[in-house]
Amino acid sequence: MTERTRWIGLVVFIIVCLSAGGLGAIATTPEIEGWYKMIAKPSWNPPGWIFGPVWTTLYIMMAIAVWLVWKQAGFKAAKLPLNSFGVQLLLNVAWSWIFFGMHRPGRAFAEIIVLWLAILATTILFFKKSKIAGGLMVPYLAWVSFASVLNFTIWRLNT
Repeated sequence: MTERTRWIGLVVFIIVCLSAGGLGAIATTPEIEGWYKMIAKPSWNPPGWIFGPVWTTLYIMMAIAVWLVWKQAGFKAAKLPLNSFGVQLLLNVAWSWIFFGMHRPGRAFAEIIVLWLAILATTILFFKKSKIAGGLMVPYLAWVSFASVLNFTIWRLNT
């Protein structure tokens, strides 16, 4: 793999991760001032402006992590961690559509538990390939842990 190919790979992974965020935003953004504004939320719910910068940072960190795994081993040798990454990324997008698009916090909570497990599995697999890649996934796992508690609380407050 040439040096140029490696850097192109980083750009591709950044585009893929930010695109996943964009797909989630299609369901999320229209609901922020509508449905989400009207439902009950806990007093510790973060302000809306925090989510964009946090998610953008996390998607870039995820892109760098998956790039490090890919760059070190390539697609064939890193098939399991790369597939695991893809699964958790799809689950990430699906959560936005279930919670915001469908207005189903209960179903979204069930889905975010599966997402959390997929992120945990990916993080463990990444740590086996690269300590830096695994470390870059830890803030994402922490944020989704927080988001899981928030999702659960919103679900319970609105049933």
